[in-house]
Amino acid sequence: MSKILVVDDEPGVVAAFEQMLVSQGYDVVGAVSAEAALDRVRAEPPELIVMDVCMPGMSGLDAMQEIKRMHPALPVVIMTGQGTVDSAIEATKRGAFDYQLKPFEPEEMLSLIQRALEGVRLVQRQVDLNPGATPMSRDAIIGQSAGMQELYKAIGRAAPTDATVLIRGESGTGKELVARAVYQHSRRGNAPLLVVNCVAIPETLLESELFGYERGAFTGAHARRIGKFEQADGGTIFLDEIGDIPLGVQAKILRVLQERSFERIGGNETIRVDVRVLAATNRSLEQAIARGAFREDLYYRLNVVNLVLPPLRERREDIPSLVEYFMRRYAAQLTIERPLIANEALDIFKRYAWPGNVRELEHCVYRAMVFSAGHPIQPSDVARAIAPVVDDGAHTLLSVNESLRQLVARYLDANSGSGAHEQLLAVLDKLLVSEAMRRSHGNQTQAAKILGLTRPTLHAKIRRHEGAIADSGKPCQNPDDSSTF
Repeated sequence: MSKILVVDDEPGVVAAFEQMLVSQGYDVVGAVSAEAALDRVRAEPPELIVMDVCMPGMSGLDAMQEIKRMHPALPVVIMTGQGTVDSAIEATKRGAFDYQLKPFEPEEMLSLIQRALEGVRLVQRQVDLNPGATPMSRDAIIGQSAGMQELYKAIGRAAPTDATVLIRGESGTGKELVARAVYQHSRRGNAPLLVVNCVAIPETLLESELFGYERGAFTGAHARRIGKFEQADGGTIFLDEIGDIPLGVQAKILRVLQERSFERIGGNETIRVDVRVLAATNRSLEQAIARGAFREDLYYRLNVVNLVLPPLRERREDIPSLVEYFMRRYAAQLTIERPLIANEALDIFKRYAWPGNVRELEHCVYRAMVFSAGHPIQPSDVARAIAPVVDDGAHTLLSVNESLRQLVARYLDANSGSGAHEQLLAVLDKLLVSEAMRRSHGNQTQAAKILGLTRPTLHAKIRRHEGAIADSGKPCQNPDDSSTF
């Protein structure tokens, strides 16, 4: 439960915030002065502060400066009336997460608080590279495969610099984790990290979100607002899914990378910023350039350091380590003292293609642990865990393959040695032909189509298995005892 400190000299405002936030599952503490707020922060820092600017005694701006001195990463959301907008903007420039004009809509404030707390997670939650026995409170990038080893080296070389980094990989491979690792190991690790999901923001709002706007710039622009690039001055901005941004916004981002400057929408003042840019995409930017959907000059400006995350299907040797990591991570949540997995179940994880990559694997491990009810995870648990995220055909094939594997294992337990291979193939051939004849009611032409064989080939098989298969289409008799499954 996230603890939020609300600071306002009007007790009614604090009480209204408490009622709104507690209903959303937050833990709320209040303070009616900046001095009282500082005392609470010194005693037990919250995860977020929502604070008014104008209060008797110490102002919210002065209190924020003291709070930032004690806890640089602690986010502060400023509340302000129209008459103090300039102070709120100045506070944001000095490190406030954002500001909200009074009176405000509860939904807007809740959305702002949610984004601020997400920012806390990104800044404060450490990312380990292949951690081994690292505490489970941290996130981690797992893998010892050759591709992952190269990635670790590249992160180590790129992080201490101010170079722009382009992170590429399919959805679910962990691009955000890589961006956070680069940020946390950089010299800007104590400065802000602002994350912008370029596909989550409507195209019409993305430019104002990134670059801000002046009062009167468009309908509804009642006061000046600064954008993410200005807020991130001195720190880092992560542009997630940059391959989806419109060409007009691409041009302004290019200027920031080239000249470290821009103008707010509707303004003439040139704003200069010192920002490191990290970007990520799951798209082929080269193909987008060929279609005219992405600027080639921006591509070269972004692609100073190129970090590529391999898909999980290309590093299957890392799957056991990932499964173990996720099992340990969720064991306490599911009250499983010692999570275990059967080798046969782990083999299914290793064979599956994982179109959703590591994110899909994580969710499937969690579901398999739920289905196993604290017992060692079995193949049936894995099949059930994968079923919701694959289409029916893929899941059916997975189940059939697993069933056949178990039957083959039982057969070899009873019939290993000379002739085992030929005997099993003969039994399977009989069963396939028999079932096809049964389904076609003895029609050899139709049975041949079912099996994908020519009719002469099927006829030859029927003659070879004479006695076990009848032309009448009766089901195949049981195989002889020497071919026990």
